[in-house]
Amino acid sequence: MRAIEKASAVKNHRALCGAVVLVCAVTLDATAQPYPNAPVRIVVPFPPGGGVDSIGRLAAAKLSENLGRAFVVENRGGANGMIGSEAVAKSAKDGYTLMVNGANFVTSPSLYRKAPYDPVRDFDAISLIAFGPNVLVAHPSLPAKSVNELIALAKAKPGEIGFAGSGSGSTPHLAGELFNVMAGVKMVHIPYRGSGPAMIGLMGGEAMIMFLPAINAGPHVKTNRLNALAVTSRERLPAMPNLPTVAEAGLKGYESSQWYGLFAPAGTPADILVLINTQVAKIMQSADVKQRLGEEGVVPVGGTREQLATHVKSEIAKWANVIRLSGARVD
Repeated sequence: MRAIEKASAVKNHRALCGAVVLVCAVTLDATAQPYPNAPVRIVVPFPPGGGVDSIGRLAAAKLSENLGRAFVVENRGGANGMIGSEAVAKSAKDGYTLMVNGANFVTSPSLYRKAPYDPVRDFDAISLIAFGPNVLVAHPSLPAKSVNELIALAKAKPGEIGFAGSGSGSTPHLAGELFNVMAGVKMVHIPYRGSGPAMIGLMGGEAMIMFLPAINAGPHVKTNRLNALAVTSRERLPAMPNLPTVAEAGLKGYESSQWYGLFAPAGTPADILVLINTQVAKIMQSADVKQRLGEEGVVPVGGTREQLATHVKSEIAKWANVIRLSGARVD
């Protein structure tokens, strides 16, 4: 009889403990803070000072403001953005590591035989942030003051005019190679570790021209530290209405634009991706952001996750063709 009573008491004790654990679990779930409940890292896979960095810092500041937690930019430059991108691909899939990247992100599969990441397989698309063309800028000492004059000079001096790029395979590099192919000239690419160092090299006269993201070109053009020859988009920029497109200025059919997108490691919870996507859409539609980016020649976008995913796939195909035609493989 005592054995039965003892067994019953143990059973009741276990049941009570189980109930306490269940209550505790429910209480913890009910009081758990929603995402984000800790600082979020936004990796920019380039040094400070370039277009991707500028957009990344804008997005981080606005997300911090809207969600009440710190979104902190971490610059991890090197290897045309591949070092930082690979690090993000291998990060925890918990929403606390995100990445802002640009058009060069999709060229690695064509430029490198063994790229350390796949833009489609290894990342979840969150949102397009903005579009922005490049501006063909020149050092003030360059005699050419227009696209036609640049083409004539490059034909007269093959291999003597250097154009700066933010790394081999970067958008400024490929924009220059596309120009070479279409104009029938041979300007030489001078690679730097990001747009910031490339601008320093250009303004110091190490290179004579650069296809510079509009977000970085504007301030230097306004202060006459660089001469703007043309914009690489299909249409003129509202911020620079008197600046012709490259196509208008003498190279018909030329077009090359930069874009900026927000990504997470593949497998990040969908509810987190949706939350961030919604916030980016709100940010890009805010009046102050529209005005700020518009003044810099950049068009805010936002949009759905699916739109960014589709855009990435189409850009991979487009630039693979440019790389094939120009022979711009890195290895």
